[in-house]
Amino acid sequence: MGYFSRIIGPVAIAAMLVPAAGEAADDVAALRAEITAIKAEYAQRVTALEARIDQLETTATVAAAAPVEPPPPAPLAPARNSSAFNPAISVILTGNYADLSQDPSDFNFAGFMPSGGEIGPGDRSFNLGESEVTFAASVDPYFTAALTMALSGEGEIGVEEAFARTTSLPAGFSVKGGRFFSGLGYLNEIHAHAWDFVDQPLVYQALYGGQFAQDGVQVKWLAPTDLFLEFGAETGNGGEFPGTRLGRNGLNGATLFTHVGGDLGDSIGWRAGLSWMDMDAEGRAYEDVDSGGNAVVNSFTGSSETWIADATLKWTPASSTRRQAFKLQAEFMRRTEDGSLAYDVAGAGLSDSYRSEQDGWYVQGVYQFNPRWRFGVRYDELDAGSTRIGLVQSGDLLASDFPLLLPASPSRITTMIDFSPSEFSRLRAQYAWDDSRDAETDRQLLLQYIYALGAHGAHKF
Repeated sequence: MGYFSRIIGPVAIAAMLVPAAGEAADDVAALRAEITAIKAEYAQRVTALEARIDQLETTATVAAAAPVEPPPPAPLAPARNSSAFNPAISVILTGNYADLSQDPSDFNFAGFMPSGGEIGPGDRSFNLGESEVTFAASVDPYFTAALTMALSGEGEIGVEEAFARTTSLPAGFSVKGGRFFSGLGYLNEIHAHAWDFVDQPLVYQALYGGQFAQDGVQVKWLAPTDLFLEFGAETGNGGEFPGTRLGRNGLNGATLFTHVGGDLGDSIGWRAGLSWMDMDAEGRAYEDVDSGGNAVVNSFTGSSETWIADATLKWTPASSTRRQAFKLQAEFMRRTEDGSLAYDVAGAGLSDSYRSEQDGWYVQGVYQFNPRWRFGVRYDELDAGSTRIGLVQSGDLLASDFPLLLPASPSRITTMIDFSPSEFSRLRAQYAWDDSRDAETDRQLLLQYIYALGAHGAHKF
């Protein structure tokens, strides 16, 4: 029994393996046939792709041989809905409290012909300062535009700036047209909320009645040099003091300026400038009193020429961990006016020659000793210079008939300290000893707040 079992077991196993081996051979044959079919199919596809490549290369060669006119630039699509108008909008809110030892209603600059827009220290007690609302945006690939409206504390609305400026002129040129603060000097272009003191230096107030704005056109050229080098020219209607609108067509006056600047090491930056302005005035009137104390209105007709030199230096130590900084700033202005002076235009109506050479300057330093705290000192001085009045030299009138034009040297010393909780707010305290008038020193305490809302562009150097 054991012998038969040993023989039957292997025979049975072999009988089962023979069909399985046959089936395996059939599967291998099937797979080989499938692979052969796939190879044939891919060979056909590769051949077709190569033929297509040859065809495209031939077409491209023919197309390159024939010149093709470039397509015209696509026109700018106009805005199709209100959301396309999306300018940057900023609002500046200012105000102050003033404690003054002299009556601000009779403020004047001794020795200088009034501009009619003397600013002075303002009114006593609480005052709502001038608020600014600015809209600025890119008009298209060629222009940007900005509008700044000034809202006075008395509810008057005026246009401070409204201009368009080119953005794509070649060779470093740019053109600005409309109403804008002139590029003369250093401080003139800077808006009031960015000043380092509550008010402007005396020389700006006496010679320009504040900031000089131009209704006209300005051309600038920025030289392609490592050193900052800028040249500019302006002209306009001349309607702002010391000029007047002329009784004819055309332009009044011209302004030229150049600025140069650079770096001294890693911590010091500097800028210097020279400006010249020449304007004409016709019947530029101002109020005065004669030697008997009677009110009179006089007027000047002639030319007004001003030279300005400015320099600014900023120091910020690269290794400072407390964000310390120091800024030193100075400007000198000299104005010459030549023409005729009419006395009491509504009464006596006398007129003769007039010539004056007057100048003024200031220097100020501001030290940031903490990221939020700054302290500053400023000194101002004016010199009424030599004024030659024909009516006085001829003996027709006395020098005392022109009391505002008597020789004088107004001056002022100002200190300030301010605190900026953030880049959008500033609180300032300022104290000044002002000797602008032929009177006792005016001791002025001013407390100011400045708040900025919305998007606001970077300030100049």
